[in-house]
Amino acid sequence: MKNSCESFVQERVAWLQTKSKEAGTKGLIVGLSGGIDSAVVANLIKRAFPEDSMAVILPISSNDKDREDALLVAEKAGIYYETIEMSTTHTAMMEQIFALPRLKAHTNMHSKKISDANLRARLRMSALYAIANALDYMVVGTDNAAELYTGYFTKYGDGGVDLLPIADLLKREVYEMARHFEVPVSVLEKAPSAGLWNGQTDEDEMGITYAKIDDFLDGIEIPEKDRQVIEKMHKQSRHKREMPPIP
Repeated sequence: MKNSCESFVQERVAWLQTKSKEAGTKGLIVGLSGGIDSAVVANLIKRAFPEDSMAVILPISSNDKDREDALLVAEKAGIYYETIEMSTTHTAMMEQIFALPRLKAHTNMHSKKISDANLRARLRMSALYAIANALDYMVVGTDNAAELYTGYFTKYGDGGVDLLPIADLLKREVYEMARHFEVPVSVLEKAPSAGLWNGQTDEDEMGITYAKIDDFLDGIEIPEKDRQVIEKMHKQSRHKREMPPIP
């Protein structure tokens, strides 16, 4: 990182406090997945609002290990947290949606899998905003620079947030911050995953490593085939980073 980890923390904590004050809100909330990005954000918002920060663990037919890691992160960070089990809600919605005649006639397994995954992210977003509205908090996102550039997030799902405090950090810088916060080793060593389905990992789904994306964003030369993958993802996801078009 260009600056020391502690100076980054101080700068980012001040930024979070300023943004909340500008919005007239009382605190901050984050969805805690058990992954590295949300672990860093949880530590930041705890420092910004020691008494008015909250982490929410939102399992949806999730891997038990992810839940265990999320609990470890919350306890290590000392942040107030709650768990909302959303599997039943998700299953009920999927059953209703895919019972519709048009979907039964035209949907294949791949498109159903994508719908399932994105619905999970959007249900989590809805739960976070329901809590945030009730407490007068802002929802804080966990996307890093690689995810933002490639569009590796669900539109109106994990992309539906008020603030993105680590979206200027490369993935390797997020790991550096996680080590600074002494995030549990089990979180540091696990493969990055959005928890969208069993066995899902970010890099397998994207078809490229975070290291390659980090190098690209850092101006380091990478193989042409990898550059093309990144640029294609960036172009196809442009709509996620912009407001909806108006005539």
